[in-house]
Parts: sequence; structure tokens; C-alpha cells
Amino acid sequence: MNKGLKDIKNIYFIGIGGIGMSALARYFKFLGKNVAGYDKTPTQITSDLEGLGIEIHFNDDIAAIPELFLNSDETLIIYTPAIPGTHTELNYVKNNGFSIKKRAEVLGIITQNTYTLAVAGTHGKTTTTAILAHLLKESGAKVTAFLGGISENYNSNLILEGNEAVVVEADEFDRSFLQLYPDIVAVTSMDADHLDIYKKANALEESFKEFSSRAKDHLLVCNGLPLSGNTYGVEDDSDYCAQNVRIDNGTYIFDLKTPTQLIKDLHLNLPGKHNLLNAITAFAMALLYGSPTAALAKALFSFKGVQRRFSYQIKSDDLVYVDDYAHHPTEINALHQAIREMHPGKKVLAIFQPHLYSRTQDFAADFAESLSQFDQLLLLDIYPARELPIEGVTSEWLLGMVNLENKKIVKKSSLIEEILKSNAQVVTTIGAGDIGEEVTSIKEALLAV
Repeated sequence: MNKGLKDIKNIYFIGIGGIGMSALARYFKFLGKNVAGYDKTPTQITSDLEGLGIEIHFNDDIAAIPELFLNSDETLIIYTPAIPGTHTELNYVKNNGFSIKKRAEVLGIITQNTYTLAVAGTHGKTTTTAILAHLLKESGAKVTAFLGGISENYNSNLILEGNEAVVVEADEFDRSFLQLYPDIVAVTSMDADHLDIYKKANALEESFKEFSSRAKDHLLVCNGLPLSGNTYGVEDDSDYCAQNVRIDNGTYIFDLKTPTQLIKDLHLNLPGKHNLLNAITAFAMALLYGSPTAALAKALFSFKGVQRRFSYQIKSDDLVYVDDYAHHPTEINALHQAIREMHPGKKVLAIFQPHLYSRTQDFAADFAESLSQFDQLLLLDIYPARELPIEGVTSEWLLGMVNLENKKIVKKSSLIEEILKSNAQVVTTIGAGDIGEEVTSIKEALLAV
């Protein structure tokens, strides 16, 4: 490990409940550091961290920081760019000589001297990273993996098997991925997003090109992207290509053609064409790393998925409930495709919570089009996350563009009541905000009917 990190005794996180931040908190706690942090609200993630002995508070107050962490010589501060510039604790540590790093900088230090496999892309990177980490671990690699979601196989966003290799999700937000030192890189997609940061789509594309150029050994890209590397795809001319794809009882079975071999009858227990692409990406990266094919095939079959990524909550003949993190029109389209493919002919109720005013404004027409594909829509208020409201950008404004007869704005307090009025056979909750906190209550209410 980098000498600077080795010498630090205390690590304090501002925004510890974030999915990437919490993985780092777990990592440093495992290494024996003193770890504590602040977050805005309690969640399942913060509760799990507290269960590991990590002290967390939820009021932005210097007096709430444990005394041990106020020693600027022995404490590293890690913060997320989602924290506003007005934050009292962040300004205090900035003005009092603390060593301060963004999450991405710390990941950069960790990856600098370790063989690193990094997955980038505006969609697909979390599931791809989770599949890759599982494949490597199950095929014997001593891997540490920082995941952008909770793996169903390990009920964690951190896998700690050893320091032979690091698997990371390379985040384009705030150009974070340019801090990494990757050996093998995959780029899954480059759709416009985070325009609050990049302003123009071509600026986002340029940063992906810059990141891709950092790959020391191999670059793997989804067929059709404007990058020069080995390509992957489904039933096309890609270097790594899924062929003879069929569905049997909700499972994809396919052959994988690589530049050197044909691997027959791979099984993937995740629905949706997008997940098939994610699996091919991860499998190809593991092959490039040198993992044995037979072990990888077995590992792929046992991959269970990532929480809030097409996550079945109820799956019976009469009723299906799927929860998904989709927060971009492309992701909603992928979710819709997977639902229609796996549950043809059934009426689908979508419950969507838009995430960020800026994203809603930038992609309003695309959101409206993707949401219009469902049979019924319940639309929650926009989840602001790090943003202040933008005049005129509201859920009512978005709903007006949706071409559906059965559509309605709903408050969280009456959400379950509205869901139970529906006669849909498939229910799906969609969004990256705090809608995930409602899933258990919705599931219980549906099962009680």
C-alpha cells in the first residue's frame, strides 16, 4: 500500500454512506485504521457500517466529530464531490491543516502499485464490476474489489481476498476515473450524462478517451463506441461475441466466441440484453487477466446479481415486483426491455423517482419517451441529491410530456395506497434516490393483499 496511507492512523469520511465511500470505509476498517464519518441521513449502509464499529453522526457539526479524529497530523479526510461547498465540517478541515482527498484520489493511490482492472461507462459498470470481481474470486485470484453496489453473492460492496489485483468501478462523475492507474480497462457506454459537470456531451466523450488511453495492457470496448480496442457485443462481428443466444426459464444460455476459442453453453441468471453485454465484458476481462475458462464458466452460473439492479422482490405466477436503480433514459429502456422479455404480455406499473433537477432538465423528452412504454406510471417528486431546485423543472412538468393515459403524481406518504389500487401484474420501482428505502414496505404491502 502507498506509504502515505500506511502511516495514517485515523480516517474520517464526509459522506460515509455513499456506495463508493462506504466500500473504502470497510476497507480501511479491515486494515485496522480508526474510521468514523458523517452522512446526511441514516440508511441500511450506515447501519451496516455502525455494525462494524464505525462511529457515524448525521448532523453537520464539528463538535460531533470524535476527538481522536481532530488531530490533523494523524487523520486523513476523505470526502465525496456530492458534499456541498457550504458544509461546515468540510470547511473546518480545509482551514485547519488536515490532509484531504476525494474518494477517487484514494482509489488512485490504492491502484497505483497493484494490477488493476477498471470498468467505465455511463451504464453497466456496477453490474459488470460485480460480475468481474465474482469471476476472479471464484476462479482463484486474490482480489480486492470496490463495487458501486451491494453484491447479492457477498451482501457487500467490498470483496477482500488479497492484493494480487484490484477491481474498481471507474466513475466518470467529476472526471474521477482520471485518478486511476488501470492495467485492463473496459468501457461499456458513453451516453451523455452528468452534463452539470461536463456541460457538453463531447467533453464527456473526450474524458472517456483520455481514461481509455491509461490502460497499460488491454482496452475492451462495446462494439460501436469511438474507441480503438478489442470489441465485445452480441451476434455481431466483435472480438468477444455472444452467439447462439437463447432463453430457458429466465436464464440466458449462449456461446462466447473470443479471438482464440469458442466457449459453449455459458449460463447467466440475469435478465435483459444489457446484462448479457455486462457478462460478456466481465468474462472477457477475466480471460485477458488469465483466469481459467472452466472456472469462469462455473462462476458465471453462480452470479446472483447486484441489489437494486433488476432485483426481484416478488416473483410468482400472479405477481412480479422488480426494483431497479435506473436513473437515465437508456437504463429505463434496458429495464423495460428486460421486463417485457421475461414477462411478455403482462401489464406493468412503473413507479419512478427522478434523480437530480439537472438530469431531469437535460433528458426530459427522453425520460418521457422511456416512461411512456409502461402501462401505468406513478411519478414521485424529483430527488435533489446535491442540487438546489431549477425553476420550472418539476415532476408535474415531466408528467405532462409522458404519453400515457394512466399516469399520476404521487407523494411518498400515499405511494403504497396508490400501488395497491393498480391491477398490474408486474410492479417496478425505478430510481437512484431514496426510493430504495421504500422497497421493503412496498414488498410487504403487496404480499399482504
